[in-house]
Amino acid sequence: MSKHILILAGDGIGPEIVNAAEQVLTRVNEKFNLGLTWEQGLLGGAAIDAHGSPYPEQTAEQAKKADAILLGAVGGPKWDSIERSIRPERGLLKIRSELNLFANLRPAILYPQLADASSLKPEIVSGLDILIVRELTGGIYFGQPRGIRELENGEKQGYNTDVYSESEIKRIAKVAFELAGLRGGKVCSVDKANVLEVTEGTAWLDMGSHESLLEAGEFVHIVQKRQGILIGDPLTATNSRIKSD
Repeated sequence: MSKHILILAGDGIGPEIVNAAEQVLTRVNEKFNLGLTWEQGLLGGAAIDAHGSPYPEQTAEQAKKADAILLGAVGGPKWDSIERSIRPERGLLKIRSELNLFANLRPAILYPQLADASSLKPEIVSGLDILIVRELTGGIYFGQPRGIRELENGEKQGYNTDVYSESEIKRIAKVAFELAGLRGGKVCSVDKANVLEVTEGTAWLDMGSHESLLEAGEFVHIVQKRQGILIGDPLTATNSRIKSD
């Protein structure tokens, strides 16, 4: 069965990157007879210029019908001074939210040939292979209330709300555990439970004992450590990491 891809080149370096990616996609599609089809869409600043919205309805409909989305980048100085609610980045957040794209996978791999180029000593960083699993649709980017207000003394004050529900935490944890099961079985949760109630008071601290995860055989090892471990001892909890915000 053929698959349809929506290409959103976006802004800045996005079109250059996506153009190269599309050339690769074309070659792979032809060589392996994949039957892939794709179309172009607008997101971010390019969409603002054309339609006055960072995520226009036309793009939303294209995204809902697509099997996958190839996205470049959004934003740039050109749009920094426009109304905050319609800036390019709002389009990115909206497409994440509407399509429930809650898991971001960020592999960090150090190839042997580049070990000496790292700012860290080779004996510390050689063999690095970490997959960072970042939650994308909860937390401070989406929490309410948010805004800018004027205080009684005339000062302006910006405020945001960092909110996570147990279901949001458990679903991102499930993704991390499943991926860790394919890589080596270690999961390290990176959060600020020592100072933030949003992590201490919810399931971030309890996901290692969550019954459904244990029954699924996805839990092997979870470590609560400071983010400094990424620099001091990056190989200790190699495999998958869960990161909030």
